[in-house]
Amino acid sequence: MIYFDNAATGGFKPDGVLSAAAAALKMCANPGRSGHKLSLACAERVYSVRNILAEFFGAPSADRVVFTKNCTEALNTAIFGIIGTGDKVVSTVAEHNSVLRPLHFLESRGVKVELAPLTVHGEIDVDALVNLAQGARAVIVTLASNVTGTAPDIARIRAGISPETYLICDGAQACGHQKIDISALGIDALAVAGHKGMLGIQGSGALVFSERFNPRPFMYGGTGSESINLNMPDFYPDRLESGTLSYPAIVSLGEGALYLKSHMYENRDRTLYLTDLTLNGLHKIDGIKIYSRSNHFGIVAIAFEKIQSEMAAYRLSEEFSVCVRGGLHCAPLMHEALSSEGLVRVSLSAFNNEREVDYFLRAAEKLAQGN
Repeated sequence: MIYFDNAATGGFKPDGVLSAAAAALKMCANPGRSGHKLSLACAERVYSVRNILAEFFGAPSADRVVFTKNCTEALNTAIFGIIGTGDKVVSTVAEHNSVLRPLHFLESRGVKVELAPLTVHGEIDVDALVNLAQGARAVIVTLASNVTGTAPDIARIRAGISPETYLICDGAQACGHQKIDISALGIDALAVAGHKGMLGIQGSGALVFSERFNPRPFMYGGTGSESINLNMPDFYPDRLESGTLSYPAIVSLGEGALYLKSHMYENRDRTLYLTDLTLNGLHKIDGIKIYSRSNHFGIVAIAFEKIQSEMAAYRLSEEFSVCVRGGLHCAPLMHEALSSEGLVRVSLSAFNNEREVDYFLRAAEKLAQGN
């Protein structure tokens, strides 16, 4: 089986990530919920991962790293935490439903939502975004499209919008593939998927936010702190972390970040090489339209002229044992902007190899020829 669906979830993990998760499952207490030694040891390990991620993403402090079960929860925590009736929010048509659906809901509650379009080249129109952002409480933008791998210039967006406007970024496809320093880039909230480029296991995610970004709680419940208080604590991270944390997922995310600290640029270059190898091969096949350009996120989106995307993905799996994703990829407005009814997304990682790319290209050629 060849796994080319890494944009959905990373198919390969470093040994340190797997060992950390396995060890946590063998001896796992509830972090910060009891006073015994094992619970305290787990709480200390969780805090050490906060420090790792704070350094990795340029957060002002470890307390500004809140753990979530995925990037969607992180985005919802940021969006519902600072946006309310009467506010204006600007985003883009390139966003995932983890942004579009919360904004659609808020629009029904009196929030003004405006979406920047794509350019003729299929990229986010930054000029339009900046113009729309006048008077906005927040701008919400993906760091890399999960459909095509296109990436906007975040520094240019930050420079173009008001200093008072919050900048919230969906890092699902970008985190782990490029250096992201929220302080240097002026990002107020970064939503992190732990199980993709960050190399952690499923169930891991985080919201990393600036000193001035103070979201309201998205969920309410036990925190292990101020238990006599029926309100949520007024300090972070407890204010945003209700219920038991996924200790195995958190330690796996920490190990993933440590691995990337030494290997991220090596992995990025390897992923770029394999992505370009795939794109160059696809350009030689008649009957395939390519929607992606060279990118270091490993994303290649294509359409077969003779076969619908879900059927192409199904046949690649059943006939050739190649895992890709067909359809709309939870980003319907991106497909509408691309005049697409669905694409096949091939998403590679640094752990794939040339032999797998060559095999996929031969399989794709057979499908394109109608075989």
